Amino acid sequence: MSAGPRVLVIDDELQIRRFLRISLEAGGYEVHEVANGLDGLGRAAQLRPDLIILDLGLPDISGLEVLRRLREWTTTPTIILSVRDADRDKVAALDAGADDYLTKPFSLEELMARLRVAQRHARPGPQSSTHQMGSIEVDLSRRQVTRDGEPLKLTPTEYALLRLLIQHAGRVLTHKQILREVWGPDYVEETHYLRVYFAQLRQKLEDDPSRPRLILTEPGVGYRLAVAPEGD
Repeated sequence: MSAGPRVLVIDDELQIRRFLRISLEAGGYEVHEVANGLDGLGRAAQLRPDLIILDLGLPDISGLEVLRRLREWTTTPTIILSVRDADRDKVAALDAGADDYLTKPFSLEELMARLRVAQRHARPGPQSSTHQMGSIEVDLSRRQVTRDGEPLKLTPTEYALLRLLIQHAGRVLTHKQILREVWGPDYVEETHYLRVYFAQLRQKLEDDPSRPRLILTEPGVGYRLAVAPEGD
């Protein structure tokens, strides 16, 4: 018999994890569990779960930070389970990319119903946290970039630009789109930023920065990341 949908539970309360495992397995789910945020990020990248149940109050990094990092590379439906019931906490989690929010203590029947709804709304297709571009490998779950296996040091802005290109690989991003996403809406006219930072990125990523094959310029429009290095 094939296993049911995979659920990853990220919660530091042992009793909650045990309760969820017993209850969800009885409902036909395949359950995996971790007790902190960093392990949760690693497990999510390895397991590729169908659903994630996430606590906000984790011992290492906050559940909100876990959620933000997940949303850098995956749209896996994520339901927050938390003792925090203030509207500001719910709004912050939903703004960060949560699909739903339940407060503890919770009704098992309601949780199961919300899991079913989240499954119905899930975007289809596999999502990988690792992207290979010739000799360059980017692991979005770990925020690591390597070239021929050796770590590359990118500034936060350079990494944000690269991540944005990867998220829209093969598509042209306009100057204003990039500036809005990376610097914010007040910077959409500052196109000189892009010339500087894309030149820096090419110096680090391209074999020949003067003849780029990964990060391509669409004259007068913007930039795009080649799905396969140009010329291959």
